[in-house]
Amino acid sequence: MTVALLPKVRGKLTADAPLAPLVWFKSGGNAQWLFEPADVDDLADFLAGLDPEVPVMALGLGSNLIVRDGGVPGVVVRLGKPFAKVERVDATTLKCGGGASGILVSSTARDAGITGVEFLRSIPGTVGGFVRMNGGAYGREVQDILVSCTVVLKDGSVEQWPAGKLGYSYRHSELPEGAIVVEAVFRGIPGDPVLIGTEMDRIARAREESQPLRSRTGGSTFKNPPGHKAWALVDAAGCRGLRRGDAQVSEKHCNFLLNLGNASSADIEELGEQVRRRVQDKTNITLEWEIQRIGVA
Repeated sequence: MTVALLPKVRGKLTADAPLAPLVWFKSGGNAQWLFEPADVDDLADFLAGLDPEVPVMALGLGSNLIVRDGGVPGVVVRLGKPFAKVERVDATTLKCGGGASGILVSSTARDAGITGVEFLRSIPGTVGGFVRMNGGAYGREVQDILVSCTVVLKDGSVEQWPAGKLGYSYRHSELPEGAIVVEAVFRGIPGDPVLIGTEMDRIARAREESQPLRSRTGGSTFKNPPGHKAWALVDAAGCRGLRRGDAQVSEKHCNFLLNLGNASSADIEELGEQVRRRVQDKTNITLEWEIQRIGVA
């Protein structure tokens, strides 16, 4: 697929773009094409003119992602600064671009005296990923605060979806493949900025104490099975500190995998599969991946 066969863009379109620098694990292959649209219209026009057989996926901060070593065919869409704005709509409502980080959203909510959004401070990602995966932490989920979202579908059409249309369940939505969340409206309740800031600081300290934040990692690796904590199952199966080359199960938090330096994505993914097998053998419980794995092995 040459550039001559692709729709014209106003943003940036890069062939054979390295993805390892853009993801937290710092591993994996290249994107066949990396597209950074100038705005929503640029993205919509591009997708409308793209061959429908070409795969499309969105990339946020790359925190919940294993990019396989063979790279990613098709187009990877990365929402940059034009999609990273957060605006206060009224006393309890924020309009957030799909590329805005959880820290920016929660900080804006704090300054506006809106509580209920603090948990986004603890999720390393962007609004688009939060909405798609029903991101959550500390007893809260996106479905608790989402009013609506604007999505660009794979055919280029732009739609506004009310929260109820997303069919939310634990770490899952019914958004179709190739759909990209470009904006979301979140609603909290009035609160005291000082108290909100105190809660955000508490969350930040709790994460720092319990999670290997200053490492090459992908965040929480496995979903919590009903009635269980994934980290506890991994620990009980004897996997704390387990290694495959430079890939390791974190000794600090067993539901985190680490790249200690030169691990390939294949090393990281196979370590995860080894953990799943051990947990299955030990407890007869099947762990499901929470980290998204994309591309060609």
